[in-house]
Amino acid sequence: MGRLLATISQTEDLCSLFQHTQQLLTASAGPRSAQASLVDCVMWISWWLWPLVAICAGDQFRDEAERIMRGTPVIDGHNDLPWQLLTRFNNKLQVEAANLTSLTHTHTNIPKLKAGFVGGQFWSAYTPCDTQNKDAVKRTLEQIDVIHRMCQMYPETFVCVTNSTGIRQAFQEGKIASLVGVEGGHSIDSSLGVLRTLYHLGMRYMTLTHSCNTPWADNWLVDTGEDKGESQGLSPFGQRVVKEMNRLGVIIDLAHVSVSTMKAALSLSKAPVLFSHSSAYSLCQHRRNVPDDVLQLVNQTGSLVMVNFYNDYVSCKKEATLSQVADHLDHIKKVAGAGAVGFGGDFDGVSRLPLGLEDVSKYPDLVAELLRRQWTEAEVRGVLANNLLRVFEAVERVSDHTQTPEEEPISLDKLQDSCRTNYGYSEAPSFHHPPGVLLASLTTVLLGLCLL
Repeated sequence: MGRLLATISQTEDLCSLFQHTQQLLTASAGPRSAQASLVDCVMWISWWLWPLVAICAGDQFRDEAERIMRGTPVIDGHNDLPWQLLTRFNNKLQVEAANLTSLTHTHTNIPKLKAGFVGGQFWSAYTPCDTQNKDAVKRTLEQIDVIHRMCQMYPETFVCVTNSTGIRQAFQEGKIASLVGVEGGHSIDSSLGVLRTLYHLGMRYMTLTHSCNTPWADNWLVDTGEDKGESQGLSPFGQRVVKEMNRLGVIIDLAHVSVSTMKAALSLSKAPVLFSHSSAYSLCQHRRNVPDDVLQLVNQTGSLVMVNFYNDYVSCKKEATLSQVADHLDHIKKVAGAGAVGFGGDFDGVSRLPLGLEDVSKYPDLVAELLRRQWTEAEVRGVLANNLLRVFEAVERVSDHTQTPEEEPISLDKLQDSCRTNYGYSEAPSFHHPPGVLLASLTTVLLGLCLL
């Protein structure tokens, strides 16, 4: 209302200015008809007024966005700040330059999070593909540790939670619910035991692959021809991983996987899945994005696509805009439904972001754009948080810790053994000799008995 009154006041000033201008013109050029003067006045005021009305309307949508976000803050599906803390400070949070209240040269810090009304964040525990078959588990544990230490060091801002109830409680307390998302199945080193251990350490989603195949799942580069498909989506062990994630209550994340892996997981999982940071393939033909036939499966399974803001996935160019991100949200809403859309900005994990979405403080501007496009308040609250909460709660309902855990390990021949031992795969020889060896041994024994 205050901005509207200011606009009216500006309009009155413009009228006075017009009248003064007319007096000067009349004095120099003679009188004009009242009708002509009135027409000129209307045209002149309209020329100045419409930009003011547009500004006022824009402010109205922004004000409405902030009102909604105070009650339903953002839950973002993917933020790589922990990776920045590793690469810039070796995870030493007490270094002065690493202070999250004043951290610079990142998309994320505490003031920006608060300005963006972020109330829930899946922090990425990411380790690159070159750690696979090497120190991936160690590196993943260190990234989970730094997330926990963020909560410990800034308890007035962050609270580490592991369930949907914890997120809602954090909202009530005005804190940022902080959850662990492990980005890449190579982080479990093809071990169900490691998967369970990461769950106990707080992991609540795991991306089945990063930009590399695991021994049990294919990544998106298979669809470009840069990698060779090895598992036809999911191998038998990959299927056991999905089943164990369902049993535990770990959300299955299909960002970075191949289309065949998407479809296999969507078909197998008993709980909804999510794409923590992917966009719509129909609008940008990048293989990291989700094609329409998969979006239809997302709709059928009650799953969720959290839109990535990386320019290359938004416009397929180096430059992109906030409006183009809204186009992706519109498209996914149209194909998969309003309940299938979320935000997965990929802040601090990408090098290029759209104009208007330069950091995490800009979320209200994106929400204002959705309101401008006539998204309802319920739809906006869904994309902000409620859609993710619905998926998380469904995953929790499917989980069953009384069910017998998956135990069958991956076949030894599927593993690269240059840096690992094979304890557990070499059992008592009498139970695992091939038939020819057993026959030779039996012949030796019988020959010995005959000689006695």
